[in-house]
Amino acid sequence: MGELVGIYAVWLREMKVFLREPERVVSSLVSPLLWIFGFGTGLGASVTIGDVSYQTFILPGVMAMNILFTAVFYGLYIIWDRKLDFLKEVLVSPLSRSGVFAGKVLGGVTDALIQASVLYAVAAFLGLPITPFSIGVSLLALILIAVCMTSVGLFFGAILSTPESFQLVMNFVIWPLFFFSGALFPLKGLPAWLAALIYLDPLTYGVDALHWAFLSSGGVLPLPVDFAALSLACLAALALGSRAFGRMSLA
Repeated sequence: MGELVGIYAVWLREMKVFLREPERVVSSLVSPLLWIFGFGTGLGASVTIGDVSYQTFILPGVMAMNILFTAVFYGLYIIWDRKLDFLKEVLVSPLSRSGVFAGKVLGGVTDALIQASVLYAVAAFLGLPITPFSIGVSLLALILIAVCMTSVGLFFGAILSTPESFQLVMNFVIWPLFFFSGALFPLKGLPAWLAALIYLDPLTYGVDALHWAFLSSGGVLPLPVDFAALSLACLAALALGSRAFGRMSLA
């Protein structure tokens, strides 16, 4: 029970920090809206994917992108917590490092989901179906993406020592994950080398699940395969992140 109370306390602290910084929500919406209404409308004027407009096609992928960026960059706060010595104060408490990690993951997931939820209004505006099925499937996919990517962000936050090094590494992680996820183009008829990269990307399965939730044409892979692959990616990311957090130096 004490461990659960400690995890809740870490999560609550993350929520209070989040609520004191409403500009984070505003800034996180700028990029998705530019992709949807700028890139999507411009390219969508001459491109359609099956029976849907290009703007409609990319919206599920942009929802996944919003979760990806928010969740992975959440790991940057670990570096700042170390610099401000806040993490040292937390880690001398009876709460285990794995408990602190769990609280941080829950905080990052909650932050990411709050910010991504605004895009449901955009989906409704574009005429995408908002039904119990679409909400249930999309929420499950977004939660799994958020858990996986928050763990990845915390992994890098635990092994890197400066914000500059974190941001440099993230440029080589976030953009490949996004571009090779099928968020911007359909997964059918691709060259073999590109298809191999895409199916190695865990975000691909989240985007495909979101396509099942919102698009009339559905996704490419069976929905159970999407959720099975996402679940395995989550377990792997949680294991790596927890291990790195347990070995993290506070110097």
